Amino acid sequence: MTSARRQLIDVESTPFYHVINRCVRRAFLCGEDALSGRSYEHRRGWIVDKIRQLSSIFCIDVCAYAVMSNHYHLVLKIDLAAQQSLSPFEVIERWTGLFSGNPVAAKFLKGDSLSEGERILLDTLISDWQERLGSISWFMRCLNENIARKANREDGCKGVFWEGRFKSQALLDEQALLACMMYVDLNPIRAGIADSLQTSDYTSIQERIEEVTEPATANASLKPLLQFDGAATAAEQSGIPFHFADYLELIDWTGRAVREDKRGFIASTRPKLLLELGISDDAWITSAKEFRRQYSGMSGRWDAMCAMKAKYGGKWCRGKQQSQAIHPH
Repeated sequence: MTSARRQLIDVESTPFYHVINRCVRRAFLCGEDALSGRSYEHRRGWIVDKIRQLSSIFCIDVCAYAVMSNHYHLVLKIDLAAQQSLSPFEVIERWTGLFSGNPVAAKFLKGDSLSEGERILLDTLISDWQERLGSISWFMRCLNENIARKANREDGCKGVFWEGRFKSQALLDEQALLACMMYVDLNPIRAGIADSLQTSDYTSIQERIEEVTEPATANASLKPLLQFDGAATAAEQSGIPFHFADYLELIDWTGRAVREDKRGFIASTRPKLLLELGISDDAWITSAKEFRRQYSGMSGRWDAMCAMKAKYGGKWCRGKQQSQAIHPH
């Protein structure tokens, strides 16, 4: 049975989520459609551009992304502190950057005086919009509706473009976040459409590497990807809780291990993060290949997974063996 979205996205349990969406009607985001012979490669850019624009408006950070031929993956973080600190002016300005808003909000922005009734209406609007600016569901709605309209216009047709509602997985701790980001960033290599991180087009890992090697190409007008924040203490941490150098070492090692043409690959040294977390090579490589299938709506320590499920009356969740493999302590 389908779970209510509030049971799958619960910011009290975690701010980090893996979301996936897939096309229907044999639609392609990129590459060449074998049925029509048309190339849709440019649509991958649509997705990336819209993700980055929405991240600049919503209080939601992008940790990782990968845009594939007929689906895409995102790892997102809800920035609850940023959402709660928005002023009424900021809420209206951000929301009207996406939607037409309301005449009362327009009066407020111009500095016009408001009647008591208009003030009450404005307070209600601001409360609703502020809540939506921290909502992954609204973020995904804005992303998917925009891409569907553009694709339908290009295809000269109407109707559904996406395969139902998006799927999500709550990432309850550092190991789950690390494993999921690795799974997402390695999608093109695992699928055999790229042979290196640098050639993994339309992925966050390619963007992060280019930010280091070619900083002049970065678009300063867009909100950057969520930064790695391994040097911060737990109380100060607001980014991804690892050092980027350690992540890069691990993803390079993992990418070589999961490539089909590199079976039997054995590195002379193990990555620092695997040593620190105590995760075995086999468990990690399996996770990098199969993370999406290993879990259903959440990933983390087994007791935390069970607690989140029980919070909404659930009695069973998938992934006990896999959870224990990446949480050996």
